[in-house]
Amino acid sequence: MARRCELTGRSPQSGNNVSHAHNKTRRRFLPNLQETSLYSETLDRTVKLRLSVYAIRSVEHRGGLDRFLKKAKADDLSLRARRLKRQIEKAQAPSPA
Repeated sequence: MARRCELTGRSPQSGNNVSHAHNKTRRRFLPNLQETSLYSETLDRTVKLRLSVYAIRSVEHRGGLDRFLKKAKADDLSLRARRLKRQIEKAQAPSPA
């Protein structure tokens, strides 16, 4: 499983470990990923996603999963999140009368 946030696309970054003697060796900065269940009000069910803590805070700040996905760019989302976004948009669309 890739170390990548499903909503924001955050992935490992590279940098240097710098010792007291100022020796530099390469290292990786891994995102803080958590397996999280979020509730979708539109679909009326919970969805399990692997998210960074930054993404969890962003979802809460925007007012829930549905609102976050409505504003999110499809390029940043994983395939599962893009499918979820389409399901939510389809459920929110007004039915032709």
